[in-house]
This record gives sequence, C-alpha cells and structure tokens, in this order.
Amino acid sequence: MSIQPELKTVLKRLKLSGMLPTLPDRLAYARKEKLDYLQFLELVLSDEMERRDQKHVSNRLTAAGFEEECTLERFDWSAKIRIDKARLTDLFGLHFIQRQENVVFCGPVGVGKSFLAQALGHAACRANYRVRFIKADPLLKTLARSRADNSFDRELRAFISPDLLIVDDFALRKLSSQATSDFYDLLIERHTRSSTILTSNRGVEEWMAIFDEPLLAQSALDRFCHRAHQLVIDGESYRKRTAPASAATLETGRNATT
Repeated sequence: MSIQPELKTVLKRLKLSGMLPTLPDRLAYARKEKLDYLQFLELVLSDEMERRDQKHVSNRLTAAGFEEECTLERFDWSAKIRIDKARLTDLFGLHFIQRQENVVFCGPVGVGKSFLAQALGHAACRANYRVRFIKADPLLKTLARSRADNSFDRELRAFISPDLLIVDDFALRKLSSQATSDFYDLLIERHTRSSTILTSNRGVEEWMAIFDEPLLAQSALDRFCHRAHQLVIDGESYRKRTAPASAATLETGRNATT
C-alpha cells in the first residue's frame, strides 16, 4: 500500500517521519489482526518510541568514543584470568553510578581491563547515562594544549560533565607538575558528583609515586579511592588469546601433528 503525500507531509512536520518505512507493514498487520483505531495508534507509536530509544543509545555510544564495541556478554571467560566475578556482576547493575562511586581495574597487560571498563561504559550508555572514554595520555595532552588557547576551562568541563568518565591506561608514566595539577582538578571536580573508572597496569599503592606533587596526589587519590570499587585482574593475557596470531599458531600446531 502506498502512503499519500499529504500524510507524509504531516508526519514530517510532526517529526514522525521515522514511521514511514514500516507504516505499510503495520497497516497490513492491523487489517489482518482486526485492530481497532486505538490499538493501531498504540502500535505505531510504540514502534516510534523504540526507534528513538535505539537512536539515542547509538548516539550515546558514538559520543562516548569507545575503541571497540565491548559488552560483558562478549567477554572471553575461557581466558585464564582471576577476578571477583560476583563484584564485577554487581557493578553491571550500575548502582555505583547512581551513588557517584568510582571503579578501578588493575592488572598486567592484556588481561581485559580496558574491555571490561568499556563494557561497563556500554551498559551505562544503554541505561541513558552520558559516558566518555579516553586514554590518560591523550586526556592530559588535551588539557595541556587547551592552556595555549585559553580553552582549559571548557575542555575541563567536557571531562567533568559525563555521568561516567573512563580513563584508560592511567599511571603508565610519571606526570609532570602541570599534568599532576590538571589530573587533580579533574578528580576533585568529579568527586561525589559523578563516577570515574580508571584502568592501570600499576597497583593503586604505586600511584602516588607517578605524581609530581605528593600533596596534590594524596588529596586527590584519598578522595577517589575512598569511593572506589577496586578489582584486580591477574592471569593469562586476554589480548594474546584473541589475537589473529593465536589462531594461526594453533593451526600450525595442528598441521605439524598431522
């Protein structure tokens, strides 16, 4: 069934043009099921609500800046890692965001810290939270560059405003005096207002040493860690297991035994 141009115009003016692709199918379904007018209206409006919800989730995921689409369902639990699964599962209830608490993932390279942090961010986006993901080095470089054109306050607000900020690869290198001050400002401004996730190859007890100003470090980290859920991951490299080379090596091994 074709849709009259007049109806298309009305739907566009009402910002309901998203209904147009599915409207003929919905009309056919309504006739087949003998829906009354109110039932048909509820059906097409429910379709539009679902479409808009999906679009909003897609927009939030794009704005978050994730490196890849990570979800808890996609995590490879066959990897030989050790983590408190009960605490991890509880975090995916996202109550920590409601309480403006923080999360720390610590562990060696490749055990899935970044994956799980992004998976939490993905879940938060689906739950209508504003999320931003960024690695620590680009974050600090962005703040440093912003001082040259007097946009520091605007850039800092951009990192303060999300409901959940995920800073990946924190504490890889020693921070300069300016970087220490900038990271202090960021953590203090977000304290008790929103949630922050940090991933790090270093244990929390090692973080003080990477700051240039011990007093600023102690002030910021005491506040952050006091409200943080700390999960330590240990074991086999998750990244190594999922690399293409792993499959190639496995295939070579099989060929050698045949």
